[in-house]
Amino acid sequence: MPRALPLEGVRVVEFAHMVMGPTCGLILADLGAEVIKVEPLDGDHTRKLTVSGAGFFPTYNRSKKSFSVDLKSAGGRAAVLRLLQSADVLSENFRPGAMEKLGFGYEALKKLKPELIYCSHKGFLAGPYEHRTALDEVVQMMGGLAYMTGGRYGPLRAGASVNDVMGGMFGAIGIVAALYQRKSTGLGQAVTSALFENNVFLVAQHMLEGVMTGSPAVPMPDRIRAWAVYDTFETSDGEKIFVGVVTDSQWKVFCEAFALTDLLADPRLKTNPQRVEARARIIPVVAGVFRGLTKANAMQRCETLGLPFASITRPEDLFDDPHLNASGGLVPLELPNGIKTKSPILPLEMDGRRLGAGHGLPRVGEHTRELLLGLGYGEAEIERLAAEGICRT
Repeated sequence: MPRALPLEGVRVVEFAHMVMGPTCGLILADLGAEVIKVEPLDGDHTRKLTVSGAGFFPTYNRSKKSFSVDLKSAGGRAAVLRLLQSADVLSENFRPGAMEKLGFGYEALKKLKPELIYCSHKGFLAGPYEHRTALDEVVQMMGGLAYMTGGRYGPLRAGASVNDVMGGMFGAIGIVAALYQRKSTGLGQAVTSALFENNVFLVAQHMLEGVMTGSPAVPMPDRIRAWAVYDTFETSDGEKIFVGVVTDSQWKVFCEAFALTDLLADPRLKTNPQRVEARARIIPVVAGVFRGLTKANAMQRCETLGLPFASITRPEDLFDDPHLNASGGLVPLELPNGIKTKSPILPLEMDGRRLGAGHGLPRVGEHTRELLLGLGYGEAEIERLAAEGICRT
């Protein structure tokens, strides 16, 4: 029999929208927790986003249950309060003060249930900025990431919601740590993850690079590479391939395989620091090698040689990636509009298996009746709440 998932038996109540909070819930759900998404009667507004936000809801809300109630009503708040009494974890990313206004702030719930773990996903941890409104783009700009990405082209945000996603990851790490600590203390605690501090953690390598070298870190488009060959090259069929040659042994293998005997024999190119200094001489020669190969041939040669390489892939190409499909890294997913597609799961293996092939996307209020029944509500009472517009079933 397969082992139970690590977090089976843990109940998480999620008050979250957009990316950061839902990412945390997705991770916990894929690890086996029962994650209950509290939604307004018309659903999480992220369900309705279009263009660049259209992928948010289907990506980060798999395997959750939808509990749809009117939090502005006394009956709705009473139902959620009863739900929270059955929970191990509360996860939220509402604006500062919103949970307190609803009566679901940490201090109030701690008195009700001392063992509750309460995770907040915010823009900033405690300090002068804590009341500011933050977005992934805001913290990328103020945290140095956009500067490092754009360089001579001006500040440029990274091509994905890196702080939102990693912020959700750190929230999940904090929750798992708090669950473990609760075994010895019997008590819950407040956990906070924040976008700005997450971004600073991401650029820490550049902060310390400046200290180590005595010079400020140079943005990625403008910097001298740490390795002589670490570039994108054009192939004979007009495609592009990234190739890295990052060790002395790889340099020897590369030169021998492509008959670059003059470069290999030159004592001035024996070490990587020497080769970095000679990039202006080396790169045109290497570029000429790849201009004589098709993309497929170049990739096959690099794989045979054990060199780091990559095709330049667009997001839509990943649905057909042979490795992702063969390894179970993509699971079937039906979108709210009925389209059937696939979605990536957690980048983890535990006990030899991938995690996250659980359930699909919940409809708004799909699990409200089931959960209310489990909390002791009768059928007649649930029908009354629905008729009064307090819940959606």
